[in-house]
Amino acid sequence: MAILLRPQPGNQPGDAMKKSDLNRFKKTLEAKRDDVVQRARETMEEDMTLDSSELPDEMDLASTEYMQSFTFRLRGRDRIFLKKIEKALKKIEDGEFGVCIECEEPISTKRLEARPEAELCIRCKEDQERSEKDFAEG
Repeated sequence: MAILLRPQPGNQPGDAMKKSDLNRFKKTLEAKRDDVVQRARETMEEDMTLDSSELPDEMDLASTEYMQSFTFRLRGRDRIFLKKIEKALKKIEDGEFGVCIECEEPISTKRLEARPEAELCIRCKEDQERSEKDFAEG
């Protein structure tokens, strides 16, 4: 199944996302997913163990707890990233991969190569970022 891509920067008229491209994106996304899952396992195995008897004083304990908290916040971001990866993999399966959720135009191949989990074309992403900036400043 090939998805016809409309002209955008990085795409030429008549280009179709080939099965080989979809497979390449799928492999990239699966590798990213595996990396996130592996980091989560490492966190559970290594960072969850906090033995206060091994820490000489309260300052060391506080420092270790802070680092542990920081690590868990990073893992929270990984959870969000993992959801985006899973969503992109589902879109590949459903034949909807590479289409902007905002304007329904194709996402350029260049953008997908940089961020295969992207849901917005570059134009809509820039609009979103401008709106967020305007909201933050206003």
